Amino acid sequence: MPTPARVLEAADVRRLLQHVRANRYAKRDTVLILLSFKAGLRAGEIAGLSWTMVLGPSGKVDTHIAVSAKIAKKGSGRRIPINPDLHRALVAWHRSCGSPRDGPVILSERGRHMHPRSIVNWFAGMYQALSLDGCSSHSGRRTFITRTARLLAQAGGSLRDVQELAGHRSLTTTERYIEGDRDAQRALVRLV
Repeated sequence: MPTPARVLEAADVRRLLQHVRANRYAKRDTVLILLSFKAGLRAGEIAGLSWTMVLGPSGKVDTHIAVSAKIAKKGSGRRIPINPDLHRALVAWHRSCGSPRDGPVILSERGRHMHPRSIVNWFAGMYQALSLDGCSSHSGRRTFITRTARLLAQAGGSLRDVQELAGHRSLTTTERYIEGDRDAQRALVRLV
């Protein structure tokens, strides 16, 4: 069984975001990172995401992403509330693209949807450049699922909410994504 993708700490995500600020496509690359870490999207979903799934009726970035069944794994479309950092990045990227109403959110150099494999390779290059071993394009998704699971008590949610955000059909699948935390386990045992 392959080793699961590494879950990143907040400082590592900040390093990634800092690293892409100097890139030729800094606004796009920031959105790419945040779609993974703040919305939990898979590489294929990031590649297939279009502005119609992100914009509201007014043509402005909405409060949620409507991941269509067409781009979701096993047709598990879903609605994901947009994190404030992601919202700001999407608004800036949307403006810099000329405020399109449709078309790909993440553009290739040719102005088309990037291929999922290109997204996977892009993340691999970023992780390699920052010496973040054990990471893959799935690290953002796994980090998102782990973080949302850890924040459940604060938000008053349940694992079912995390499952729906992840687009998993089975809670067992969601549970496999969640990384344990030894410090939290020690604190829990002390409370018993």
